[in-house]
Formats: sequence, structure tokens, C-alpha cells
Amino acid sequence: MYIPPHFAESRPQILHDLIDQHPLGILIIHGAGGLDANHIPFHLLRDQGTHGSLGCHVARANPVWQQLATGDEVLVVFRAAEAYVSPNWYPSKHETHRQVPTWNYAVVHAHGRVTLRDDERFLRHNLAFLTKRHEAAQPVPWKMGDAPRDYLDAMLKAIVGLEIQITRLEGKFKLSQNKEARDIRSAGEALRDQGDSALGAAMIAVAAGKAQEAG
Repeated sequence: MYIPPHFAESRPQILHDLIDQHPLGILIIHGAGGLDANHIPFHLLRDQGTHGSLGCHVARANPVWQQLATGDEVLVVFRAAEAYVSPNWYPSKHETHRQVPTWNYAVVHAHGRVTLRDDERFLRHNLAFLTKRHEAAQPVPWKMGDAPRDYLDAMLKAIVGLEIQITRLEGKFKLSQNKEARDIRSAGEALRDQGDSALGAAMIAVAAGKAQEAG
């Protein structure tokens, strides 16, 4: 991934936070049939290994796991907020007209080595982790024990687990850091006002930091 220095984000906690908050990743592999991409919800274990590990499961009918062997290198892409940025939102544009449109976003690329996990213990743990986390906000959270045992056993037989030991994390947070503080803040406010609150807030925070550095 091309990462200009002003857009680079390398702090592990920030990168892990993005993965936790946006767990639907794109698993990219290069198998016998060429490149393949699958959209899969992952769970992150931050303290496993140097950079953490990712766990997920796929349908047994999905050929992706048959194209993989334990130890293969894979890439998982996680994306947070993104939005188009109009040059009209920059005060400097109205003074010099030297601005162009762009697209801002925050992404994390997790490189790693995969282990195929077709054991029931891993699958149950993975499902329990995902369910507990994503059901937490429900008035009456669903839990695996709510399903009949024979039904759950049949569902477990229909999936295969993947465990990915992360070997490298890359972060790109493109938040107009190469602009003046006033331009970043104005564009952030415009995004916030049109409903892109997360990206807008991130840009406003960048603008505040840049203004503080400038004194």
C-alpha cells in the first residue's frame, strides 16, 4: 500500500482499535485459481504474538479454505470511515483556487500467516467470542446455548476456522494532514454536518493538533 509519511499510522493500539471497531475484513489470498477476496467478520486477540492474531470462520462450501495451506501468507484489509472531500470546503480554495477534490479514509492492512482450524474447540470459541461481543447491545442477547444442541452441532460441521498470526500491520489514515489546519477543520466540519460524523471528528482532531503544534 502506498503510504505518504503524513498519512502513515503505526501505533499498534490505534491500528488494533480500528480492527476492533470495524471487524468485517476483506481476506485476500493468492491461491491456485489466482487472487480471491472474501468479506469475513474477524475477532482480534491483541496479545497473541508480536502484532496480535485474527480468528474467523468460513462456510465449508466456500472454496477459499481449500485454496489455503497452513503457513500461507494472506492479507486482511479493514476499513473505517471514508468520504469524498470537496475543494469548496477549504477556505484557501476561495483565496487561491489551488485545491482539488480528494477522498479521505482510514484503513489497516494486516499481513499474516494462516492456520486452518477444523477443530470444534476453536470453532466454538470463535463463535462464542463473536456472538458475545456483537450481541452485547441487544435487549436480550442471543447465545449459542439458545439453539438446540443437534442444530448447533450441524452448523459447526458446516464451517471451517481460520487463524491468522499477524506478521505486519500497516495503517493509512488519510485525513488531509497535508493541508493547513484551517482547511482540515473546515472540511471536517462539512463532513460532520453532512452526516459523516466519525471522519469529520477525526479531521477536526487533526486540525486541532496541527494548530497547537503551530503555536
